[in-house]
Amino acid sequence: MNNQFTSELYAYCGINCQTCVGFLGYKLNGEKTEPCKGCRTRFITCSFFKKHCKNLANREKIEYCFECPDFPCNKLTEIDKYYSEKYGVSIIESFTHIKTKGMAYFLKIEREKWKCPACGGVICAQTKRCYTCKP
Repeated sequence: MNNQFTSELYAYCGINCQTCVGFLGYKLNGEKTEPCKGCRTRFITCSFFKKHCKNLANREKIEYCFECPDFPCNKLTEIDKYYSEKYGVSIIESFTHIKTKGMAYFLKIEREKWKCPACGGVICAQTKRCYTCKP
């Protein structure tokens, strides 16, 4: 597994794919599944944008939600609330860090935040497990 966090694995909506249970090849119930490759690497527009983004037409100009003039929109605020309460991860806070400190700095901090102390693998944001050393 690649433990170097990259912007290509940071989704349009603010989810860090590399810490996502689906990207790591598991379901929330622990069942092994085919790993997701991430929205950007599959060249797929996130379903969030397809369903909820009124600025979808500006997709060429907007790489991440925080670049949108409506940031944070109501739907992103809903998603942020859900992720914050359920997983302890704030998408809006992450975007604020990227906006103020830059993507390279943010990815460095993310790598340290999600690094497994036992093996150096990646800890899953949803399950808080390292699937490298404790699958």
